[in-house]
Amino acid sequence: MTTLDQPVEQPTIGTVSPTTKSTGWASWFSTVDHKKIGIMYMLSAFVFLVIGGIEALLMRIQLGVPDNTFLNQDLYNQLFTMHGTTMVFLAVMPLNTGIGNYIVPLMIGARDMAFPRLNAMSIWLFILGGLMLYASFILGGAPNAGWFSYAPLTMREYSPTHGMEYWIMGLTLTGVASIAGSVNFVVTILNMRAPGMTINRMPLFVWMMLVTSFILLFAFPVLTAAQIMLLFDRNFGTGFFNPEAGGNPILWQHLFWFFGHPEVYIMILPVFGIISEILPTFSRKPIFGYAFIAYSGVAIGFLGFLVWTHHMFAVGLGPLVNAFFAGASFLIAIPTGVKIFNWIATLWGGSINLKAPLYYAVGFIAMFIIGGISGITLASPPVNLQQTDSYYVVAHFHYVLFGGALWGIFAGAFYWFPKMTGRMMSERLAKIQFWIMLVSFNVTFFPMHIVGTQGMPRRIPTYTADQEWAFWNLLETIGAFGIALAVLLFTWNLIVSLRAGKRASADPWDGSTLEWATTSPPPEYNFATEPQVYSRRPLWDIKYPELSHNGKRQGKAKKAEAAEEPVDPSTIHLPSPTYQPLIVSLGLTIFSFGVVYLGTHPTIGVPLVVVGLLIFAVSVVGWVGDSYKDRDIVH
Repeated sequence: MTTLDQPVEQPTIGTVSPTTKSTGWASWFSTVDHKKIGIMYMLSAFVFLVIGGIEALLMRIQLGVPDNTFLNQDLYNQLFTMHGTTMVFLAVMPLNTGIGNYIVPLMIGARDMAFPRLNAMSIWLFILGGLMLYASFILGGAPNAGWFSYAPLTMREYSPTHGMEYWIMGLTLTGVASIAGSVNFVVTILNMRAPGMTINRMPLFVWMMLVTSFILLFAFPVLTAAQIMLLFDRNFGTGFFNPEAGGNPILWQHLFWFFGHPEVYIMILPVFGIISEILPTFSRKPIFGYAFIAYSGVAIGFLGFLVWTHHMFAVGLGPLVNAFFAGASFLIAIPTGVKIFNWIATLWGGSINLKAPLYYAVGFIAMFIIGGISGITLASPPVNLQQTDSYYVVAHFHYVLFGGALWGIFAGAFYWFPKMTGRMMSERLAKIQFWIMLVSFNVTFFPMHIVGTQGMPRRIPTYTADQEWAFWNLLETIGAFGIALAVLLFTWNLIVSLRAGKRASADPWDGSTLEWATTSPPPEYNFATEPQVYSRRPLWDIKYPELSHNGKRQGKAKKAEAAEEPVDPSTIHLPSPTYQPLIVSLGLTIFSFGVVYLGTHPTIGVPLVVVGLLIFAVSVVGWVGDSYKDRDIVH
């Protein structure tokens, strides 16, 4: 008799030998396969993560000793701006999107995303937007007003280069990519779930991706509108944020943080989903409090739009406004905090399997608790008034976004790497990396609470020896290089495992969700037979029918149904590869380069705008033609 302690090795649902339409490196430029697009998201975001990490190391070298001249002030400000922008917009967000792109269709039993070509356009807009942003370094200077770009620092007299225009247009391209991707996730999740997978049977990672997508759809357009206003202020004489022209710089803060605080949950909610999938698998128990985790995610998504002003407690909005937003900030801590008790209760009494994904999941919980506690202090206006713009805040958001989001992403990487590649990563190297990163992370960021409390301001390129911050800053710099070592070890593990890692079975962790019901890696069509779902743990129902009592049919019927004859893969229609999404994205990127110079160098800007729009228009026509060809094949 099969039990949870005796996993079935190959519990595949209607899989046949994988076949692909296109192979070779050139196929990646025309692919519309959600799995390839997910991999492209993850790899490109990881490259940007490394670049952002190098920028952080350069800043830590500058701050390692007092009165350092390693970087001048302007270059420091450029690195400071690009580091924050990179980590938020080009690393953490797209890493989550990449994992979601690959895993969500598999988890819900779908063969692809709802709009495969739109999905392809999203990845190309993200990559080209990121490259455009970094082109500013060699085309006159990178943005230097901080990743938050507060007015009036963004006015032309303080930022005279085109760096801010590159920041605006580069992030607009990635914003369009995010909005298009969010539409795709919402439609896919709501309309393409396997039969029987009701909304209350969806995996929690799918739940969190759905909530995140809705947040993006409401939050990102606000940032885009604010950036367009800033573009007009800088180039066409408007005065939205310029007080000399009748504008209000505080308006920028309202618009930015109305996006910026929900952005925190855009980065962390998918990780909540990752952790909620890993803990049940490695404790061999169902998640504790499924409904609370799912619906508290919805509550966090709603409340996230009611707390933006806690970033503005020091600007003088008045006690009534401060009190309201303080109350909302304390309130949002409740569903977030209770999740932690859900995760701990899931581990409690379980049959723990101490593998690398669980190490990182538990590390995430510990680091996120520290970040959450410091967040509670910042929700109090009197305390916040003392701590704002100090390194205490830097410590807080790094514990939340690095100790939280990136630790969770590492957990997801080790968890789903076998599914994506058919290879296992080295457990030994993964655990060595874990301990190096755990120690180095805390050595780097915990002392920032101390120097922040002692009064060290944020955003300064140097300090004097009489401030008595030198020891802690040197320690933080040493810790930062330890983090770099840990990331380097992960990279080595990744490369070696891809080439020579142990072959992975379809279900190496004894998972309960549908992505483990197909081969590793999955075929292009994911499932030859559409899965049937009767509970929140569909794969455990198949592997352990004697333990299943959910749904309309009992375990033996489910197992028989899962063994139905798979369909002929040649009869499964998937969208044809096409270069049109890439060409559309190139057209929009050329247009964006033109907009950068439109206000100051129209002889450069106007031709680029015209050429970009022409390429865009022609490629849209080609896109429509490809869609009609595929429609004719189906009919």
